[in-house]
Amino acid sequence: MRLRTLMGKSLLLGLVALAGCAKSQPAATSAEAAAARPISVSVAPAVRRDVPIYLDGLGSVAAWKTVTVRAQVDGRLDKVRFREGQQVRRGEVLAEIDPRPFLAQLHQAEGALARDSAMLRNNRLNLERYTNLRKQDLIAQQQADDQQAAVDQYAGAVSVDQAQIENARLQLGYAQITSPIDGVTGVRLIDEGNLVHAGDPGGLVVVTQLDPIAVLFTLPEDDLPRLLPRQKQGPVTIEAYNREGDVHLGTGELVVIDNQINQSTATVRLKAAFPNPEHKLWPNQFVKARLLLETRKSAIVIPAVAVQRGPKGTFVYTVSADQTAAQQPVEVAEITGPEAVITKGLGEGASVITEGQNQLRPGAPVAVARSGRSSGDRPGGGQGAGPPGGKTHGGSDSAGARTRGGSEPSGARDVRGDSPAAAKDARGDSPAAAKDARGGSPAATKDARGGSAAPGAVDAHHGPEPVAPKDTAAGATGQRPPGATGRP
Repeated sequence: MRLRTLMGKSLLLGLVALAGCAKSQPAATSAEAAAARPISVSVAPAVRRDVPIYLDGLGSVAAWKTVTVRAQVDGRLDKVRFREGQQVRRGEVLAEIDPRPFLAQLHQAEGALARDSAMLRNNRLNLERYTNLRKQDLIAQQQADDQQAAVDQYAGAVSVDQAQIENARLQLGYAQITSPIDGVTGVRLIDEGNLVHAGDPGGLVVVTQLDPIAVLFTLPEDDLPRLLPRQKQGPVTIEAYNREGDVHLGTGELVVIDNQINQSTATVRLKAAFPNPEHKLWPNQFVKARLLLETRKSAIVIPAVAVQRGPKGTFVYTVSADQTAAQQPVEVAEITGPEAVITKGLGEGASVITEGQNQLRPGAPVAVARSGRSSGDRPGGGQGAGPPGGKTHGGSDSAGARTRGGSEPSGARDVRGDSPAAAKDARGDSPAAAKDARGGSPAATKDARGGSAAPGAVDAHHGPEPVAPKDTAAGATGQRPPGATGRP
């Protein structure tokens, strides 16, 4: 009895070992086939051309001049002579205050001047008489001196009257409110008929000068050592773009670099002047500013997405003549937007891989899905587009098959599943005579979820599977005919 038990155990262990060998052999075959399968990649050529180097910063637009127009005298606002949003010139009348009180002051000052001028003339005549009488010793010297003082007194009164007239005329001129600059009026802050005062904080309207216009933006303080020498060489060009960075709004010149760095943000502020005849730039508008630092002549340029970083530095994958991937160390001088400037490691015309690098290793076979452009733009075809004949996620498919993990030769066992040789898991690959459960059912019986099996084959999970009728044209649904349960 004991001997029989030992023999039974030995037989069971042998069967288990044989089953393990049978399973490992197809798995190894599938792994080798996957390693030999070409990986779908996209490539772009390395080109030689002039590359502008920009420093990008964020900023906002500010009016070149901003003036709040206020009343300089008190009175009633009689007329408003501008429209909101109107383009006005310097000295143009914007509003009028009731001028009658100031006219009255002017007339009063003119009357005082006439009176004092008459008194001055009379006293000067008397002074001449007193001077002649004094020469004849007919009057005392004191009388002549008193008359001279009277003349000087009325001369001073005439000067005061003239000053009052000038002040009255000035006040009368302030009754007409004019624009101090060329610009555009904003929203009217007060209406006709209101009493205005010189000390009103709100004013009547805000006038902003929009041409030229200013852009204030910031750059990291680390860019300052490169920027200062560039400023000494000549005018520095600044380009302004909209918030998304796809609409060019204008080109201007750098005016000033702030004389101190903001310690809280480690940035320095810059101001640029832009001609703005079409009013594309507007005060307080958010913009992206690009400062042209230099232009590299005859530089090797590749898409920035092709540059990879590893323990030994930066590198790119290139496509060799035998259609395999090669790892090429490179030195990157600058990354500007979607482009990378290479100073060492690549020559003009080299094909660099821009998509699919995460699946590559040196010497891996590759299949070029499409060729891109060196600027990093992706032409038509969509991201991850594979070669004609199938849509893949990890590699190319066999003819007429759509899978998630790639295709395998006919008769190969699914690495994921444990099904027998005659049945396959639908998540792996189907045999050549069968279709994927997603695209339709083969002529033979197929289970939409578990895979296909020949009549009478034993399912690894549920036992014998009855023969199922062919699926409809809409595709396999995984449903069995009435009375079939899938269990023995």
